[in-house]
Amino acid sequence: MKTATVLCVFGLLLITGCSPMKPDDFAKSQQRFVLEEYFAGKTRAWGMYEDRFGTVKRQFVVDIVGVWDGTQLTLDEGFTFDDGERSTRQWRIRKMPDGSYEGRADDVIGVAIGKVGGNALHWRYVLDLKISESSTLAVSFDDWMFLQPGGVMINRARMSKLGIELGQVTISFVKPGPATASSSANDRQFAAGHSAELVQLQENARRAETLNPSIQHGR
Repeated sequence: MKTATVLCVFGLLLITGCSPMKPDDFAKSQQRFVLEEYFAGKTRAWGMYEDRFGTVKRQFVVDIVGVWDGTQLTLDEGFTFDDGERSTRQWRIRKMPDGSYEGRADDVIGVAIGKVGGNALHWRYVLDLKISESSTLAVSFDDWMFLQPGGVMINRARMSKLGIELGQVTISFVKPGPATASSSANDRQFAAGHSAELVQLQENARRAETLNPSIQHGR
């Protein structure tokens, strides 16, 4: 009886793709993901969609422009797919008093709920997904975002319908920010410092030749 129950639960997990992860599991991370700060300005991302068997079906690039007005984060997304299709979506996201987020978009049914923990943000929502020119399908998304050092963010979203996993979307975001600018500034400072050292060495060599002409002729 116990074995049958365990197998049943295991089977349900395989079907639904449920995960025991919680945002609080990442609370001790040194990285802190603040959604409205990360997406302010321009962001670019590259992604792919895999079916439930792990076969890559589509790839895409998305360009995002975000505006935070102190109350609402507006994200305008422009998608370009590898088959030439283009689409757009606008997210309107509000930060709640408890630090969670509520997001709305034209193709989101109801409200998306997001909860943060350390470098992680977990979204749950239902998307009215376009499957043809004349039909859509309501699909549940279990969506995780993980902020990485250097302005990179990794996004993994599992899609399901009636508890059956349909596939997974993986996206890598790149956000030029202070870390990138600082790195460029440090590179320039390093190069400038070494150029100054080279000039100083050349000047010292000329002085040595002046004081001892035999150096110039290798004697």
